[in-house]
Amino acid sequence: MASSPIEDLRRRKARLYLGGGKQRIAKQHAQGKRTARERLALLFDADSFQETHLFMQHRCSEFGMQGKEFPGEGVVTGYGLVDGRPIYAASQDFTCAGGAVGEATARKIHDAMDQALRTGDPIVFINDSGGARIQEGVDSLAGYGGIFYRNILLSGVVPQISIIAGPCAGGAAYSPALTDFIIQVEREGQMYITGPSVIKQVTGEEVTSEELGGVYSHSHYSGVVHFVASSGDEAFTITKRLLSFLPSNNTEDPPFCAELHEDAVGSDPQLDELVPENQRVAYDMHEVIRRVVDRGDFLEIQEHFAPNLIIGFGRLEGYSVGVVANNPQQKAGALDIDSSSKGARFIRFCNAFNIPLLTFVDVPGFMPGVQQEYGGIIRHGAKMLFAYGAATVPKITVVVRKAYGGAYLAMCGKSMGADRVAAWPTAEIAVMGADGAVNVLYRQELAAADDPEQARKEKIAEYNEAFANPYAAAARGMVDDVIEPSETRSWIAQALEILRAKRELRPQKKHGLIPL
Repeated sequence: MASSPIEDLRRRKARLYLGGGKQRIAKQHAQGKRTARERLALLFDADSFQETHLFMQHRCSEFGMQGKEFPGEGVVTGYGLVDGRPIYAASQDFTCAGGAVGEATARKIHDAMDQALRTGDPIVFINDSGGARIQEGVDSLAGYGGIFYRNILLSGVVPQISIIAGPCAGGAAYSPALTDFIIQVEREGQMYITGPSVIKQVTGEEVTSEELGGVYSHSHYSGVVHFVASSGDEAFTITKRLLSFLPSNNTEDPPFCAELHEDAVGSDPQLDELVPENQRVAYDMHEVIRRVVDRGDFLEIQEHFAPNLIIGFGRLEGYSVGVVANNPQQKAGALDIDSSSKGARFIRFCNAFNIPLLTFVDVPGFMPGVQQEYGGIIRHGAKMLFAYGAATVPKITVVVRKAYGGAYLAMCGKSMGADRVAAWPTAEIAVMGADGAVNVLYRQELAAADDPEQARKEKIAEYNEAFANPYAAAARGMVDDVIEPSETRSWIAQALEILRAKRELRPQKKHGLIPL
């Protein structure tokens, strides 16, 4: 007796849901990894995910492809709810031909991206693939090209998040690089353009896959990865937390947490004690941030890359803010090549998605050195200037301690378009520090003095009296107010309340030309 159409449908779906089959699923589990659908179940709210194009198949005409079936074409695509918000996703299925991307695979991903663009919803990519499906040749390359092109179309329109949960080699690594945030799973995910065997063949260097493209290399050295997850499960926890700070698209405001808005915003006396009187002694800027944002909830981004600059998301009275801060515990908080690029990229993301910028300044300058100059500190440092100057979202700057020279401007000084600037009494706003300034201004006088060292100390004291404070800048209107540190949170909250109505018109143009 023939089965009914419904029974036939159920049988077909059950077979396709197994992907590469039970044995390959068991192998995936034996490696400590989840399958594509298991990962999606962790991301989406229960019973909310709707899969698309389950029955998609390749054209079977390519070399070596006749008679071969790849259930789901190695990727699971669809949409659902994450904490009640619509999200699209594409999860590569390593159990099916190693998750290799062919023409049909790419078409499924293209469609998910096109739909995300049409409806204005974020998209999450879960990468676990051996790369291009070699048998399909240029069709596979064209498929990748379509993914890259759509990454660019979606950029600045909807948030794009990539999770590296397996191998991501060759051209496949460029799609994550084109997305807004990359989360890499320890021991499971690797990213590189050319693998260890190719590198050994071409350059003679020997390196393992983990050394080359594991989480440590990308979180500490290259800066490619924004978050490190200790497990696949944690990667989805990070994803949900990140999404909670972000709007669904560039026409919306970020999510608002009414519960946090009801919290009282009062003074915090402990902020008065955080900055040491000795300007040479470091302190923890993270503690300043945690005491200012709601309930100390701060999601730091690229924690281990260029740690002399801190970036991340927090909330103030329930509203999302992007935080940029110098870290005096690392390189004295100076800006260098890596931190400038890190900061500029984050600033531009916040501006694209209507997230106000909160900047804490303690910067002695740009990092000096031959390698910094050869590496292009001028060009990279200019990225910070460009990013802040181009940003039209509310911009609030708090000068905590040092604010010297061009680096102060690069940290969003008043003349760079900051809407509100406050300074703590410990602030030192000047062209340069006292030691350097005295050497420049009084070189001949010091050389002719009977006691050059004593004369130098006196001149340094005079310079500090005149400039190592916030009042000269305040007298020129470069600082709106000098506030007690304990009042910082309430001062910022009130400023943000007013600035939410901010409107800023700019000259019409395609786009500015940031010094890349």
